[in-house]
Amino acid sequence: MKKIAIVKLSALGDIVHAMVALQFIKAHLPELQIDWLVETRFADLLRDNPDISNILTVNLKATKINKRAIFHEIKTVRNYARERYDLVIDAQGLLKSAITAKLLGKYVAGFDKNSIRESLASLFYSQKILCAYDENTIDRNAAVLSQPFGFSISSADILAKQPFLFFHAPHFNLTAFLRHDLKNIVFVIGSTWESRNYPSAKFIDVANELKQNFLVIWGNEIERKTAENMAKQSPFIRALPALNLNDLKALLSQVDLVIGNDTGPTHMAWGLNKPSITLFGCTPISRVYQTEINKVLKSASIVNPRKLNKQDDSIKEIPSSDIVEVASALLRL
Repeated sequence: MKKIAIVKLSALGDIVHAMVALQFIKAHLPELQIDWLVETRFADLLRDNPDISNILTVNLKATKINKRAIFHEIKTVRNYARERYDLVIDAQGLLKSAITAKLLGKYVAGFDKNSIRESLASLFYSQKILCAYDENTIDRNAAVLSQPFGFSISSADILAKQPFLFFHAPHFNLTAFLRHDLKNIVFVIGSTWESRNYPSAKFIDVANELKQNFLVIWGNEIERKTAENMAKQSPFIRALPALNLNDLKALLSQVDLVIGNDTGPTHMAWGLNKPSITLFGCTPISRVYQTEINKVLKSASIVNPRKLNKQDDSIKEIPSSDIVEVASALLRL
């Protein structure tokens, strides 16, 4: 086997959880060419990774607005297929990713019908991997990306991983925001659902209690206004300018702690081997690895991984004092 392609289109945190497998695949097959097919808006997350030979991009999200765009995307994938991959692995497990993978190569591996949310996707796979849907998300990614090669990635391997997010010089001056006399802590305040977001008032309480240098990142106009409002209410909080994914990787690599919702930037801290506290309400903690430096705090609600309740606002019930306690221990304050 000489060339493979991985299909993991989105989202930010899901891509991070899959990327951990690359270093172990390369350890077993150092000469293997690994290409990765991803949505264009997430491509910079993969960039600069020495284990990825080529980043292939599509814009399937655009087809939701413009149905005719699907023909352009199909043509794009078929052009990529000229590479004649020996194996394509669909690590997404959705119907759209399975079809995309099949267009990319003849021999496709993916989860079996009992291991994914959209069971029809498994019809497109030549090799089917069994891994329960409610298993740890990182373990599931490791399984589907290693078993086609005849080896397994253990929990011990993952716990001993090397950082795997790489970057080049950011477009803004990091030193203007980082302090040497205080701990630098990033707040991740946004996510895809409002019910996954921890209250900004409680983030402010954490900052005022710990009295360190808190930097708030944001991804849209609503979050920007929230970040600026938080900065007005606490002398310890600063709202950062707009960051691209390379800037974000560079920033997170230099801070002491990341505190945030169950969303991509918080999971990026784990990928960089940086301390983090991930806050969970309506989503399951099985999405992450808990380590000596990567902690989770979960509300009391019970979560069904196959049917998430977007109306579950229980994340708001997590006491800010619990965050302060865990953060103090991680930072040794």
